[in-house]
Amino acid sequence: MSEFDLVIRNGRIATAADITECDLAIRDGRIVAMGENIGAGKQEIDARGLWVLPGGVDAHCHLDQPMPEGLRMADDFYTGTRSAACGGTTTVMPFAAQEKGQSLKAAVEDYHRRAEGKAVIDYAFHLIVTDPTETVLKEELPELIRQGCTSFKIYMTYDDLKLNDGEIIDVLALARSEGAMVMIHAENADCIGWLTKRLLDAGHTAPKYHAASRPMLVEREATHRAIALSELVDVPILVVHVSGAEAVEQIRWARSKGISIYAETCPQYLFLTAEDLGLDGYEGAKCVCSPPPRDQSNQQVIWDGLDDGLFTIFSSDHAPFRYEDPQGKKPNGEEVDFPYIPNGIPGLETRLPLLFSEGVNKGRISLNKFVELTSTNPAKLYGLYPRKGTIAIGADADIAIWDPKREVTIRNEMLHHDVDYTPYEGRTVTGWPIMTLSRGELVWNDGDVLGRAGQGCFLPCGKPDMAKPKVRG
Repeated sequence: MSEFDLVIRNGRIATAADITECDLAIRDGRIVAMGENIGAGKQEIDARGLWVLPGGVDAHCHLDQPMPEGLRMADDFYTGTRSAACGGTTTVMPFAAQEKGQSLKAAVEDYHRRAEGKAVIDYAFHLIVTDPTETVLKEELPELIRQGCTSFKIYMTYDDLKLNDGEIIDVLALARSEGAMVMIHAENADCIGWLTKRLLDAGHTAPKYHAASRPMLVEREATHRAIALSELVDVPILVVHVSGAEAVEQIRWARSKGISIYAETCPQYLFLTAEDLGLDGYEGAKCVCSPPPRDQSNQQVIWDGLDDGLFTIFSSDHAPFRYEDPQGKKPNGEEVDFPYIPNGIPGLETRLPLLFSEGVNKGRISLNKFVELTSTNPAKLYGLYPRKGTIAIGADADIAIWDPKREVTIRNEMLHHDVDYTPYEGRTVTGWPIMTLSRGELVWNDGDVLGRAGQGCFLPCGKPDMAKPKVRG
């Protein structure tokens, strides 16, 4: 009689800390044994010559998020999580977004309805707080944190999302008292508005001017201000999607002063540049995101930060809009001026292969650092560790089995999102996840999508240790 549901044999197992060669056994969706010559499984996988890694945790992605009238995100919880699974990711954390004037509790209830019965892999929710009223701060946020939504994002730009400094301080103070993690989109809205008006007045309307309207200094200033507000309240924050040297310098400065600042970056800042926004005609709209990609010298700054610990996590910031779509990059079927192009690019499925190929296989980062950035630290940062983010006895059997020598040329037609393009079209990578297991069940098997809609579960998050203020004195 088989002792285990599944045994993975002969693999090289890597976590954020260790590399070992042993067998791994799974029962009832959990890892229950690791060692040599362990008992038989009802099913067995021979992983000889392959890497056995924790499934990725993509802690910054947007799925079926409510949009202003006339716009629609291309991926819902089925297509988005399907795509994630095919790229080696086993947990996603999208955003339940409050509209100004709306109850935050109502936004979360709506998001649960959007997710129900659709997800292929497990998921948790961040919150987006746009209207921190007294009711939201004193009643709704504390209750939602108790329900497992222990992280929230706030914006310093976009008219329909941004908070002023006083509102940011109120949210940070609530996070400190309740043990939650705050993510900040740091760009100076007034600078962007001033530059945008002058660019449009001069007739500069093409997608490439999106980058000109958001130079690094607007990210630098807002990052510095976010750090100052964090220092005032004495609470850690995460600065999301850091794009280049000037924001990196602010974060390094803060850490040198003992301020607890975490940082995230994304594939677009390693593999795209501002020149991609200037592709022929309107094609550059495919690469419009905020902050925008910078130049090649800034790509090296980001690589250095991934290697030396400046960056805590590496996320996709998947924000899926179809290119040939009147509800996507061409609103109402028209090529619009750059301020009106929906912001965001797809990346759930390509996040891990891109970093593995150009980071691990080319010696820029270690395999342990890869696991730390893409799985372990996101789980720790948002209260999902050690259930997620590692390979250990008792953890969920969320596993990606990688062929480190598999060469793949990325084509949109091979991806599993519902977007009609990828900004990485034609790029060849080495290393690809050939199997993905979610709680011990194969959801991706070397070209075959096995995951079922509704297979994934909502994950209430704990209060993360990384959100705790430093103990001083």
